[in-house]
Amino acid sequence: MRPSGRSTDALRPVSIETDVSRHAEGSCLIRMGDTQVLCTASLEESVPPFLRKTGLGWVTAEYGMLPRATTSRNRREAAAGKQTGRTVEIQRLIGRSLRAGVDRSALGERQITVDCDVLQADGGTRCAAITGGWVALRLAVDKLMARGELKADPLTTHVAAVSAGVYGGVAVLDLDYAEDSVVGTDANFVMTGDLALIEVQGSAEGATFSRGELEQLLDLAEAGVGGLVAAQRAAVGR
Repeated sequence: MRPSGRSTDALRPVSIETDVSRHAEGSCLIRMGDTQVLCTASLEESVPPFLRKTGLGWVTAEYGMLPRATTSRNRREAAAGKQTGRTVEIQRLIGRSLRAGVDRSALGERQITVDCDVLQADGGTRCAAITGGWVALRLAVDKLMARGELKADPLTTHVAAVSAGVYGGVAVLDLDYAEDSVVGTDANFVMTGDLALIEVQGSAEGATFSRGELEQLLDLAEAGVGGLVAAQRAAVGR
């Protein structure tokens, strides 16, 4: 039995509230169970130096966690003077994941930065950030298209992510903290809207896992991403 009482293939309740930031070109608040992430997409009419005069755009991401997003207060990284390795790894993952669904030629020489701020953490924050980050990106691109600044839609597919793991010897979907903190195997799957894989992160936390268990996790993740893409479609209307 899972601590939450969910079936092995059940996502936590998912909601995506759009246009929660007055100033950002695109924004949403995604909730996956008790995990809440604020995602905003901001446009800059320039690109990093390595992309100047290439005709290619860029999508990047930043990630952070509020001090009381967890059960005890974490020190702000700005106060420490540098980001932790975990933060850098997660924001690079978010950026890579979102770029996989972008035609950078169609975006043109402009950059969109997706900021993902964890308001409350209960497992799966990177997956929620990727899933909500895509919604914020979609809304920002829609705004550019409505203003006539883009001739073609640069977003080629949905991008969403979900966790899965082996808990108590059983493969389960969408780990919350109670499971993630003691799980034997932990994995994150990033996929496109048609379930093509973008990235897989998996590790044996307490015990090794078999190829058969990995395939079980992948089957769960495909179903989970399908549900998350449906939530994205409901949020953005496409």
